[in-house]
Amino acid sequence: MVSSLRLADLTTLRLGGPVGSLLRATTTPDIVSALADADAAGTDVLVVGGGSNLIVADDGFAGTVVVIATTGLEFGSDAGRPFVRADAGKPWDSVVSETIEAGFGGLECLSGIPGSAGATPVQNVGAYGVEIADLLREVTLYDRTSGTTSTVGPDALRLGYRTSNLKHRADRIVTSVSLWLNDNDRSQPLRYRELANAMGVGEGDWTSARAVRDQVLSLRRGKGMVLDPDDHDTWSAGSFFTNPIVPADEATAVFARIHRRIGDDITIPRYPADDGVKLSAGWLIERSGFSRGYPGPESPVRLSTKHTLALTNRGTATTEELLDLARDVRDGVHRAFGVRLTPEPVLVGCEL
Repeated sequence: MVSSLRLADLTTLRLGGPVGSLLRATTTPDIVSALADADAAGTDVLVVGGGSNLIVADDGFAGTVVVIATTGLEFGSDAGRPFVRADAGKPWDSVVSETIEAGFGGLECLSGIPGSAGATPVQNVGAYGVEIADLLREVTLYDRTSGTTSTVGPDALRLGYRTSNLKHRADRIVTSVSLWLNDNDRSQPLRYRELANAMGVGEGDWTSARAVRDQVLSLRRGKGMVLDPDDHDTWSAGSFFTNPIVPADEATAVFARIHRRIGDDITIPRYPADDGVKLSAGWLIERSGFSRGYPGPESPVRLSTKHTLALTNRGTATTEELLDLARDVRDGVHRAFGVRLTPEPVLVGCEL
């Protein structure tokens, strides 16, 4: 496959090989038309939004890449409660900033997250104690199988921790997202201790959404989680691994194994989860012996120097080198603690 178009130009990792052809859809009818035409022709299709959660093989993608580049946004009210509706291609942080500029709150804890609005329900994006499931009003979907468009509520998506029934499938494409907002610059309750402490409020309290956004952006920049073309620590797919959920009947044995390695006096970060206990992937990675910047300054791929949960391209990396590092980390954590880490990004043409 020979092409001057590369997925590296469309992903935040700056990785991914050539593509067969590329279409940029700037309206919702353009999205539907592009997909319908490709499906009718039997062409393989890869739909790309912000490219922040996508890892594409060095061989690239031989079919048609459809870039969703719609950017509409509008506000409304339903039974007296405000909401925002954003086109799927709207950059997510622009959605957050525009709602706050309009005087609303609710999305502030999700500030600085790269990617597009359409990806947020697919991943059930979350940060600092808030996730899309807490705010989602409805989603409009294009069904490539039936050629129809429908609008569904959150219950239809089976939203879970960093997942939904839209993930790892390409037959239903998000064309717009609608989210509930709060009036009068009122934030969501601050349930994340680090953020609540930084804001000087108690856990569960609310405060100014604008002020929370500023603090969240500051915290994320300190961890290399706000895109910056001059900072290779941000050339990543964000958090590469999801926080693992250990089944309740295995938790005691896992905790014992962790304590045997690091000592009985160390507190293991843990959080309640459905049918088990959620652990911190970043904490497990560090305690398994992988430090920030691993494996070293000469490597083309490294753990971020600011946050061990991000795998980064230092400028000359290949996808396979990134995956080799991911395997190294994943297998090291499993050897140390018996916990298997799962990648959060979507892999295209490659596997971990």
